[in-house]
Amino acid sequence: MTVLTQPPSMGDVLKYELNPNFTRETITLLAGTAYPVGAVLGRITASGKYKLSTSGGSDGGQNAAAVLLYATDARAADQDAVVILHGPAIVSKAALVFDATVDDAAKTANKHGQLAALGIIPRDTA
Repeated sequence: MTVLTQPPSMGDVLKYELNPNFTRETITLLAGTAYPVGAVLGRITASGKYKLSTSGGSDGGQNAAAVLLYATDARAADQDAVVILHGPAIVSKAALVFDATVDDAAKTANKHGQLAALGIIPRDTA
C-alpha cells in the first residue's frame, strides 16, 4: 500500500479564530526565503514588511507580530501573504515555525508570549 504524506496546512496551525474578517490581514513578506505555513513573523519597522521573527535585533522583526497561514515562496521577490494579525485566535504550538535564532525553550516561550499579547494564543492542541 502506498503511503501518502501531506505537507502542513492552515488547519494544522489555526485552531480557532473569532472572525476571519477581523483576525486575518494581507501583508508583504520580505524577499529572500520560502516561508512555511505557521511561520512566526515580525514586522520590520522601516519598511512595514514582514520576515521570520528573530530572537534579537533592532529592526522590529525581533517582535512576533503575525502567524503565516499559507506557505509562500518569497525567494525571488517580496510576496503578499495572508496572516493571523489580531486575536482572538488560537494556534497550535506544535505547528509554529520559528527563525533559526529562536533555538531554545526560553526564546520559544518569549515568542509565545509576544503572540499572546496580540490575542493570538499558542496552545498545546491536537
